[in-house]
Amino acid sequence: MRIVIISDTHNKLSQISIPEGDLLIHCGDFCGHGTIDEVARFSEQLAELPHRHKVVIAGNHDWPFERQNAAARAALENVVYLEDSGVSIDGLKIYGSPWQPEFMNWAFNLPRQSRELEDKWRCIPDGTDILVTHGPPYRILDATRFGQHAGCELLRRRVEEIKPRVHCFGHIHEAYGQEKRDGTLFVNASVLNLWYRPQNKPVVVDLD
Repeated sequence: MRIVIISDTHNKLSQISIPEGDLLIHCGDFCGHGTIDEVARFSEQLAELPHRHKVVIAGNHDWPFERQNAAARAALENVVYLEDSGVSIDGLKIYGSPWQPEFMNWAFNLPRQSRELEDKWRCIPDGTDILVTHGPPYRILDATRFGQHAGCELLRRRVEEIKPRVHCFGHIHEAYGQEKRDGTLFVNASVLNLWYRPQNKPVVVDLD
């Protein structure tokens, strides 16, 4: 299966050249300010893409999914939206979650190193093939331009336990890239750079 991974498009999906594939995964932050209209526009643009399967999670800019969840889900049509939930596609077990350690005053924040955040990650099933989160695990493709590691320590601990084949995320635009550790391919798929310009290419991963 050819998987195309993107993240942090911030209302600029139409400006990005997206390769063909079987499965498109968006790791959150498709909105800018976070409105239902932005969700609806994103949904329309996604519908124009040819991928047979499309999986989406929310990010910290995607406020409607925290504040108006039912309306936001209704506006996001013809995709699989994951929020602390999973789906099986062609035999691949995919799980998605939008949460992150507190990052300014944005959506889906929980206190760093908190029981609440640990409980969210404990919900990730053993046997997950592809883990989709908005934020990165600690010290893996999570360094800000100031050299701070913004990733989640508790998420990294859970990932090391379950060892998914792929863990994809975004959130820290300047940490775009790929890294393989202990059998897991980590992908920061932020397609916009630090200045919100579409600079980075979507990541393509082929899985048997």
